Amino acid sequence: MTVLPDDGLSLAAEFPDATHEQWQRLVEGVLRKSGKDASGPAAEEALSTALDDGLITRPLYTSRDTAPDAGFPGFAPYVRGGTAAGGAAAGWDVRQRHTTADPAATNETVLADLENGVTSLWLGVGPGALPVSGIERALDGVFLDLAPLALDAGGEVGPAARELFRLYEERGIPKDAPGGTLGADHLGHEARTGERLDPAAAIELARLCGQEYPHLRALAVDALPYHEAGGSAAQELGASLATAVAYLRELTDAGLTVEAACAQLEFRYAATADQFLTIAKLRAARRLWARVAQACGAPDAGAQRQHAVTSPVMMSRRDPWVNMLRTTVACLGAGVGGADSVTVLPFDHSLGLPDAFARRIARNTSTILLEESHLARVIDPAGGSWYVERLTDELAHAGWEFFQEIERAGGQAAALRSGLIGDRLAATWAKRSEKLAKRREPITGVSEFPNLTERPVERVAPPAEPSGGLPRVRRDEAYENLRSRSDAHLASAGTRPRVFLAALGPAAAHTARASFASNLFQAGGIEAVHDPVSVDATSAADAFKASGATVACLCSSDALYEEQAAQVAEALKSAGARRVFLAGRPAEHADVDAYVFAGCDAVAVLSSTLDHMGVA
Repeated sequence: MTVLPDDGLSLAAEFPDATHEQWQRLVEGVLRKSGKDASGPAAEEALSTALDDGLITRPLYTSRDTAPDAGFPGFAPYVRGGTAAGGAAAGWDVRQRHTTADPAATNETVLADLENGVTSLWLGVGPGALPVSGIERALDGVFLDLAPLALDAGGEVGPAARELFRLYEERGIPKDAPGGTLGADHLGHEARTGERLDPAAAIELARLCGQEYPHLRALAVDALPYHEAGGSAAQELGASLATAVAYLRELTDAGLTVEAACAQLEFRYAATADQFLTIAKLRAARRLWARVAQACGAPDAGAQRQHAVTSPVMMSRRDPWVNMLRTTVACLGAGVGGADSVTVLPFDHSLGLPDAFARRIARNTSTILLEESHLARVIDPAGGSWYVERLTDELAHAGWEFFQEIERAGGQAAALRSGLIGDRLAATWAKRSEKLAKRREPITGVSEFPNLTERPVERVAPPAEPSGGLPRVRRDEAYENLRSRSDAHLASAGTRPRVFLAALGPAAAHTARASFASNLFQAGGIEAVHDPVSVDATSAADAFKASGATVACLCSSDALYEEQAAQVAEALKSAGARRVFLAGRPAEHADVDAYVFAGCDAVAVLSSTLDHMGVA
């Protein structure tokens, strides 16, 4: 092998270093071409994106964007991973959820999952899900010393845990073999249902696991109720910290050491299709928990154990196949972020109980990322990125602030019961709902590029979700309501509500706005009828009459609007149009009733349009 001499050459040696100010000047030029006049930092700010929690994603990060030293994998503050080897040896634990009430059916899907790549099980137990008496049948043929279990039993965690211990003993499982978590989470249960549980069962299980089952954790700190109620990433972090601190107080008051109490907790977070936010959230969560452990006098308590679940909030009911893409990105974010266990929800999760195909795609998502993409072979692959390190730091501070607010209110239980947490989450969701309504946060297949001819995907109804506590929200909720109105009209009238697009002038004048308007109206279940180019008011009116539509929308350039909008709008109304829209920014155009444009409240426009069409 020939070794080349180190002559100090660099591919960029002949080029001078570019400055931040030079880059800003280039940005100024681009903005001027788009009609925006901004200079210096203002030009950079124009390209920034506002996130929840007051965070900002800027277009450029450099070495000046400092963040605290993230340390090394496996060492406090564990930002870069809970173990020194990360997931390089075996990847993350692929954990799939089972909520079917039929023990035999559960057993069938459990075995299929374990035979095809799943490495641990997440069992829903209790009302509507698997009964405690069915646990044995559901786990028939499962090697309990090899497949860790995570229980989600709510108020039945005590009986479910005792049944599991009985199975361990009956099958001769050594006590140092079982892993997973018993899932005791009385504050999480209260957040879900409003029902208060006695923490005695959780304390007793923690004491038992600490004494006899060294690899089995008794308590779960589930942040999903706060995510599913519309909370931000920082609110997830803050609520999970407050819950965990409440559990530490209960366990240490019962006689456990801080280290032993920390060892009984497993944390559960949502992973979304915003991969960088997911990565930063998991990294920040480990840092924050390390800070809590240190403050409690247990700096050697070890890293936070994390279970990431692809977000139910982001799952759409329309065009559910797109959910496969969302969950793939979310799984990637969870894996890169260092989650110990990852659950990929099936793409039909929002429609009911998943079928065999959906379960297969869900478990294969992790398999592809682990086995074909080798995602786990690099420890903390996002580490060192100026953007990710800065986002991790900012998110950690925002999460800590919310945690402190909860603590000032008396702790997690008091903040839940006083309504403080619910109010904060509702305020966050209200802001996000506004972005969703204006399509500033697009939902592919729902608010963007909907498919009105898609065949519905039907599934068996899922178990009833617990209620009585924090609400459950969905990103697609407002658009789903509009589409349901359209479906009802289709069932009764035989056609969907229609809007006629009056495209004026040559293709160059109308194509962009016609495409925009078509996309927007279809998001509300309103079929867009395109006509050959309308050359004058008479031809537009004739085409409208033939379309079967009751509403029309003008689509063209601003120049042609000045020349023809008033005349064409008047002709369309004379032809029977109940409402005439114009695709473009509001301006003075006679006989135009409303405008549709980028940033308009699409949900309000669509709902009002259906009202004008007489669609209930």
